[in-house]
Amino acid sequence: MAVILFTAYATVSTAVEALRLGANDFLLKPFEMDDLRRSVERVLRLCPARESGSTMRAPAPRRGAAALVGESPAIIAVRAHIARCATMPSNVLITGESGVGKELVAGAIHAASARSDQPFIPVNCGAIPETLIESQLFGHVRGAFTSALAANAGLFVTADHGTLFLDEIGELPHAVQVKLLRVIEDRQVWPVGATKPIPVDVRIIASTNRDLPVEVDAGRFRGDLFYRLNVVHITLPPLRERRGDIPLLVHHLMRRLNGKLRTAFVGIEPDALNALVDQPWKGNVRELENVLERAMVLGGGDKLSLQHFEADARPPTTPLERGLRDALREFERRHVREVLIETGLDKREAARVLGISLASLYRKLGALSLLATLSPS
Repeated sequence: MAVILFTAYATVSTAVEALRLGANDFLLKPFEMDDLRRSVERVLRLCPARESGSTMRAPAPRRGAAALVGESPAIIAVRAHIARCATMPSNVLITGESGVGKELVAGAIHAASARSDQPFIPVNCGAIPETLIESQLFGHVRGAFTSALAANAGLFVTADHGTLFLDEIGELPHAVQVKLLRVIEDRQVWPVGATKPIPVDVRIIASTNRDLPVEVDAGRFRGDLFYRLNVVHITLPPLRERRGDIPLLVHHLMRRLNGKLRTAFVGIEPDALNALVDQPWKGNVRELENVLERAMVLGGGDKLSLQHFEADARPPTTPLERGLRDALREFERRHVREVLIETGLDKREAARVLGISLASLYRKLGALSLLATLSPS
């Protein structure tokens, strides 16, 4: 059963606790009937009834599915963060390496929020020239500068009542950081050349692959802006730290690419899948998708095999290219996997050969992301 909680005594802790206990939405009394109608529509959309009508599916974001494929503890935690913060108006900061799916997670938060029927505007702060970014974000009036032949509303006004996703926020010039802070605090924008501000109601989701606290200490990013953006913090792990999710991602991406490329691949050979699991994936999910697409474009047959990936074959990262902890973890992962294969996936026998208890072996399988790549015995 879907649950919408009404209360006249709302606090952040009350809302978080309600959502943790299973509520699907949260309304503060008094509320308008339009608010209730939107809430019911949103809950029905996120929790479609089964054919029997007796049970409901758990709510899930409509966007960002590719970034959320996986059953590793890290991805389960990300899903939980999305469910908890989606219904709140707070700003969100998403951090992680390039290619992990930060924009898709931002889209998932927007889709599960009360603003889902309003604009979701993504902007790459590093892709706009420094001379234009202020005008792009905040707008300008006609004649504000030489090339301003027409007025521009700006992305904040375009995203009014919706969500503005500021990708690679760490690339934002210092002068624009000051103006962005003012917009967040005053909830209004001053277009370049304007004589009066424009009120805006925008939720900000920002992302970066930089270590912003380090950038703050170095004076390259304003500390007050960082604290305004970092109300809710979601960290996306690199693909190499959740290798157990790679088989699930491969099959998901192959299905999606079949539609894009009009191909009909039905699967991937085990040795090819194992080779993909062992790659370092410095470009994360984006690199994995590119490698799969190249193999599906150039390959033949109905299954991907190791020969389809010959152009991308490379040995895993050597210990000299990584820290000692990562190298030891990779060695342990390979050794445990080899022992399991040699013992026919008999976990009791593998634990005996490794000289550890069965419970310790299961903990290692989870910690080393091996559960999803091995059949249960």
